[in-house]
Amino acid sequence: MHLGENNIHTISGTSNLIEGSERACILLPEGTKLIIDDALYSSRSRRNLLSFKDIRKNGYHIETMNEKNCEYLHITSIKNGQKIIIEKMQAMSSGLYSTYISKIESNMVANPKLTVTNQNLVDPKLFT
Repeated sequence: MHLGENNIHTISGTSNLIEGSERACILLPEGTKLIIDDALYSSRSRRNLLSFKDIRKNGYHIETMNEKNCEYLHITSIKNGQKIIIEKMQAMSSGLYSTYISKIESNMVANPKLTVTNQNLVDPKLFT
């Protein structure tokens, strides 16, 4: 876990929102599992943000589509030479896309004097 002076610059000024970072394993609504190596943790955050970079690092592709005047973000994969949509997220008025995530495993140390040394935080049986 990396703790320290991790300031976020926003329109209202600078704030120290990040309390730590660690590997996260999450599950999207259709069963897609994502590993995020350096997920940031902030207990004051109202949203979880997932970057396109993290989706791509997990071997998936991203595209936007319009269906019946609604915009969606599709996470796609190639199986047997065919592109398939594995997750579908609707656009919000803020410009972000909305979905629900579930944590598969969570490991968080809140004391900044402690260091997590075990990097083997995800059960490999989850991916077989």
